[in-house]
Amino acid sequence: MTIHTQEELEGLQRAGRTVADVLRRMAAAIEPGMRTDELDALGERWLADAGAEPAPRLAYGFPGATCISVNEEIAHGIPGARVLRAGDMVNIDVSARLEGFFADTGASTVVPPDSPAKKRVRFATRAALDAALAEVKPGAKFNRIGAAIERVARASGLRIVRNLCSHGVGGALHEEPTEITGYHEPRDRRTMQAGQVFTIEPFLSTKARAAVETGDGWTLVGPAGALTAQYEHTLVVGRHGPIVVTDLRWVH
Repeated sequence: MTIHTQEELEGLQRAGRTVADVLRRMAAAIEPGMRTDELDALGERWLADAGAEPAPRLAYGFPGATCISVNEEIAHGIPGARVLRAGDMVNIDVSARLEGFFADTGASTVVPPDSPAKKRVRFATRAALDAALAEVKPGAKFNRIGAAIERVARASGLRIVRNLCSHGVGGALHEEPTEITGYHEPRDRRTMQAGQVFTIEPFLSTKARAAVETGDGWTLVGPAGALTAQYEHTLVVGRHGPIVVTDLRWVH
């Protein structure tokens, strides 16, 4: 999608605020003993209250309203009977369609108590997202996003999950530009254009270099004991930098 009018921008911003608010409320609702399908049911209700449709189910028939990935699970975790325990690292990914616009956001948090190791991975991944956002402007190469993420990962001593990428969004959950890598790809000659809509979503890990699909056909996991975090924004390329339509400042 490319935004051409103020009305389109405002529509996308409404969708972005909705998914960000649902993510905030889901993260705040987490407590030990909660099942992931119970957490997902809250997200589904809050999306419905806002008039939004869960995008994973709408686009792909995903068996949940949101993706909830715990510990060794990196992405696309199916909500179910898994019980959240103290110390679990939990990634929540919320995407939805509202009034014809798709927005996508995600964040990692911990069921208290936290630990220095888990804080380190999350802090670095948030820093990678911020560094990548600073590269967004008309005419910039898309591979600068991956280069920025790579710099932060190296400085933090972490690995990049290389087979999970940022992507276009807005008119659909996944669209052009596709495969915006989380590492520097010198062969990618594409440049950003004013009004383009896409996500930035770095995945940094202590051990994982790739996410591997499990037998359920959805959940992607890393090696046993790996700590992996993801944070995701939906944004528009503005004339002077990114216009972020999701807000994750409250997620820790």
